[in-house]
Amino acid sequence: MRLHGETITVTWRVPTGEVDGGNKPVCRTETETIDDVLVKPGADENAADSTRPAGITAALTIAIPRVWTYRSLRNALVTIRGHDYRVIGDPLPVDVGITPTRWNLSVELTDTEG
Repeated sequence: MRLHGETITVTWRVPTGEVDGGNKPVCRTETETIDDVLVKPGADENAADSTRPAGITAALTIAIPRVWTYRSLRNALVTIRGHDYRVIGDPLPVDVGITPTRWNLSVELTDTEG
């Protein structure tokens, strides 16, 4: 049996280099669709453990295929099945020679509601 993921959408807020009247950066949004992403329920760890001192609970974990051209996911919004999730941290891909599957980037997401 061959695994096949689903399609997700990633949205970034990118500074334009301009500032508004309050001297805050003006941003535009960039959106990208990524195919063949594996989606699974988030980690079962306690949200107050030492790896998440801010108490953020992972709602989902996704695995992005290595064919995707990596770019930072810090503060990105990920839409899966019509629901928005925020990326936890700034995940990095696993070295190409180590991962034997076609997915090399594991990303934890938190629910943006509530």
